[in-house]
Amino acid sequence: MNSTLKIFGVIAALIIILVAGSLSIPDEESESSSYAGNTPPQAQHHALLDEVVFTRETARGQMTELVASGSHQLAAQGISDVTTFRKVRNSDSIAYDTSYGSANELTFNVAGPKFADGTLNPFHVQRFREAINWLVDRQYIAEEIFGGLAVPRYLPISTALPDSARLAQTVRRLEVEYGHDPDRAVRVMSDELNAMGAEQIDGQWQHNGLPLTVKVLIRIEDQRRLVGDYIADLFHALGFTVDRLYRSADEASRVWGSGNPLAGEWHIYTGGWVSTVVNRDLAGNFNYYYTPRGLPRPLWQVYQPVAKFDDIAARLLLRDYDTWDERQAMMRRALELSMEDSSRVWLTDQTSAWARAPDVSMAVDLAGGVVSSSLWPFTLRYNDATGGRMKIAMPTLLTDPFNPIAGSNWSHDRMVIRGFTDSPVITDPFTGLAMPQQVESAEVIVRKDLVVNATLDWVDLIKIDEINVPPDAWIDWDTEKQQWITVAEKYPQGLTTDNLVRVRFSPDFLERRWHDGTQRSVADIVMQWILTFERADPASSMHDVSLVPAFTTFKKVFQGRRIVSEDPLIIETYGGPVYPDAETIAATRSPGFSGTSGIQDIHVPWHTLALAIRAESQGDLALSSHKADKLRVEWTNFVDGPSLDILSRHLGQALASEYLPYSKALSGRIEPGEIKSRYQSLQAWYQQRGHFWVGDGPYYLHAIHAIEGTAVLRPSPMYEEPVDKWLRYSTPRIPAFDIAGPMIVRLDEAAIFNVDIRFDGKLYPVEDVETVRYMIFDSSGALKTSGVASVTAEDRWRIELDQTLVSSLGVGSNRLEIAVTAKPVAMPTFGSHGFATVPGDAVVKQIVTAEVN
Repeated sequence: MNSTLKIFGVIAALIIILVAGSLSIPDEESESSSYAGNTPPQAQHHALLDEVVFTRETARGQMTELVASGSHQLAAQGISDVTTFRKVRNSDSIAYDTSYGSANELTFNVAGPKFADGTLNPFHVQRFREAINWLVDRQYIAEEIFGGLAVPRYLPISTALPDSARLAQTVRRLEVEYGHDPDRAVRVMSDELNAMGAEQIDGQWQHNGLPLTVKVLIRIEDQRRLVGDYIADLFHALGFTVDRLYRSADEASRVWGSGNPLAGEWHIYTGGWVSTVVNRDLAGNFNYYYTPRGLPRPLWQVYQPVAKFDDIAARLLLRDYDTWDERQAMMRRALELSMEDSSRVWLTDQTSAWARAPDVSMAVDLAGGVVSSSLWPFTLRYNDATGGRMKIAMPTLLTDPFNPIAGSNWSHDRMVIRGFTDSPVITDPFTGLAMPQQVESAEVIVRKDLVVNATLDWVDLIKIDEINVPPDAWIDWDTEKQQWITVAEKYPQGLTTDNLVRVRFSPDFLERRWHDGTQRSVADIVMQWILTFERADPASSMHDVSLVPAFTTFKKVFQGRRIVSEDPLIIETYGGPVYPDAETIAATRSPGFSGTSGIQDIHVPWHTLALAIRAESQGDLALSSHKADKLRVEWTNFVDGPSLDILSRHLGQALASEYLPYSKALSGRIEPGEIKSRYQSLQAWYQQRGHFWVGDGPYYLHAIHAIEGTAVLRPSPMYEEPVDKWLRYSTPRIPAFDIAGPMIVRLDEAAIFNVDIRFDGKLYPVEDVETVRYMIFDSSGALKTSGVASVTAEDRWRIELDQTLVSSLGVGSNRLEIAVTAKPVAMPTFGSHGFATVPGDAVVKQIVTAEVN
């Protein structure tokens, strides 16, 4: 671990950092009494603000000035520039919150070995990519470019989430193995280039008589511009011809995110990712970042991990292991293979500050910050007050189209969408544990030998010998017959599974209304289940080849689903990944929470999704960027662009014909007159709102102005959750600790180090500390021992090194590294203490104390 005393946290599901922007901010017209839909007479909204306005601001530094001037109350862009941070820290007109889940890396275009125009792509070669780890100086990037608001990162797991602490020995070994070594990088890269038929003439690399060009796609809005220039300089110095392609977020996205990799428009992209939650289990990262199953985007579809890496990535995604030790062994091997693969080279983990007005409060996610907080719609407010208008500045808006199935995955777009979406399960911003929002309880029943634990009382964890899947459970879908296939039909001999989740929803779950006034139904849930299977089936007009890799993985573990009851709604799911936390298992089996199906699973009403299905079935639109590009049609957008006219046309036709997709499976769940009533409500909604996004959250999308770059959210009259439900989330109890121990130790002595863990100046309760891990490294950097500290009678922590261990260190400088993990927050705190070992006749001993923040 880096000895700098900092705290970092990061993902699980990982989401790209945005930054782009444009023009001005129009004031919204006052129209609080006008609302499309069937509003119940006594409807009351439960939102903390009267209006939330998102505005796109292209000048990154301008955002904090907008907050300071009072023009805006919140900046949805983390500050990573040290000069700006110091200004904010010393300002009386700006307050700030801190998060630790942003990461930067180099994404490589691995298509090849040649592009469509015949030019060589050296980044197609794994060993060439691996060598770039030795070429880049991560310490320089963290300290000089990010001004110390970042630490070096080497691996696809965050430097300071639980997995990094659990796997500290492997992490540290790989950090040493892939440390800055430019001479080694040059040797390996040169060997690989020569093997590809390239040659260096007068210091310049050529292939087939032409200069070998590296196109660096550089994001311009933040430190990644400097990172991109640094990388470009490195390749220029090696003898490559370098094209620097400076682009904003949306401009870059059209090249690396949705463009054809074989077109050869780029080689390196200065990528950035932000975790939406504090991810307690990063086992899925390898699948997400290195295999075609990760995202249904063109770049991912050209990933070709070696068979062993692909197998381990898939198994870790599915949590296909029997013991914790087996899981850890797989994680260690996956880390090694990820470095060999190096489809992306990780650079830094950032600390980000989020500027806000001093009289503004909200629950900020420790990993994702403001932009990724799942609780922002329920907690953003003026202190000690409700109501009012709040303006939020963000660097980009509508980078990619909004659709609930395969739409924008950019963090700022998702923040806006989160405002008008209410998931049955929500994520704790400090621990990453799933919490019930519209769920009453869940039973998680697993095979007794599986590694699962429950923390919160809404989940009942049960371990048994065998779980039989009921014969009437749905396990597959017949596209031709348009009906579900039951377990009895597919497995007449019976089927067993290793896990079952039974989710009991809130008693009024199906009584609540969508923003257009229509009432929820089971059909809203079932339609998305059907679509998962239809999009993976070549026989369907909805078939999308980009979904197939993820769906194939999903089918390996999915073993059935059934609706046990509709009053109250109880859904059982059989099979699926088994995570270490029972709460996560329950959450991933709930509608509206992303799983392994490849569908984003934003909970939306069936009648809005029906228009997208109808349009795609007739070749007018496509839900994913990959299919849209392949068919040369518009990528479905529910809120803007040419899609709106197309969806409007299909709405008129759907209303006239009372169109119901998958009617054979859904008609029994549709009330008389419901089809016509829903489309009429949607028609009224579209006429008034000008878009097709109908949600169920505390706010509805009142208006969106793509050209000006604004989105306006207002309280939904349909939302009925208590306004103060989540206000208890304010300050995370991140531990700090002091290490007291000798600076000099004789080789014939034992050594004792004491650790005081504190928060807000007080000792951290022992019962709230999960573990205190330590490692001892000798003067050569070799790991000599590791272990867990013990608790003293005074509720302090102690590490004792016996004389045998001390003598094995030899004369020299050594280092004690410590990771403290607390239960109230899921991010470990790291620190280190240096000490020297001297011959046995030495008589000097000093005690030093280091404080870790």
